[in-house]
Amino acid sequence: MDTKNIMIVGVGGQGTLLASKMLGFVLLQQGYDVKVSEVHGMSQRGGSVVTYVRYGKKVYSPVIDKGEADVIISFEKLEAARWLEFLKKDGTIITNTQEVEPMPVITGAAAYPENLIEKMQAAGAKVDAKDFLLIAQEAGSAKAVNIALMGRLSTYFPEISDEQWQDAIEKIVPPKFLDLNRKAFEAGRNA
Repeated sequence: MDTKNIMIVGVGGQGTLLASKMLGFVLLQQGYDVKVSEVHGMSQRGGSVVTYVRYGKKVYSPVIDKGEADVIISFEKLEAARWLEFLKKDGTIITNTQEVEPMPVITGAAAYPENLIEKMQAAGAKVDAKDFLLIAQEAGSAKAVNIALMGRLSTYFPEISDEQWQDAIEKIVPPKFLDLNRKAFEAGRNA
């Protein structure tokens, strides 16, 4: 099997690292060699965060180069656009439609870019965009947006059973948040 590459991108505080941990766990359970690399950048709340998840028969490096990502999971539209050049031709972007304003927008030095979904599609990306923040809120908490996105990602892995995803949630999520995260996962999966 060829090595597959997934990038998880967002801003600090959105739960990207928990999502990458969960994905890595599920893929390891499938018998894949998995490498996960976290690049925090300015990971305090509001700064860009990217995690590389590579899996296959044998993976030698955790880093994904431009044009190599099969899937980009984005917690925010601008982050999806920022990392677009890393996506393979005909790759897929699963993105939350939420807009988190970066500092230049907050200070008035720049405007938040318009029509990002359409621009990414025009660049050749398959874009699966939904309001995962609303989906998470309806499941019980905005903080579960990461698990709602993992639920959506699970639809791209028909070979991995729902039970295996649920097992990963149980192993990764603190017990007091299990019910909430199970709901968010299902809501994201069925979105």
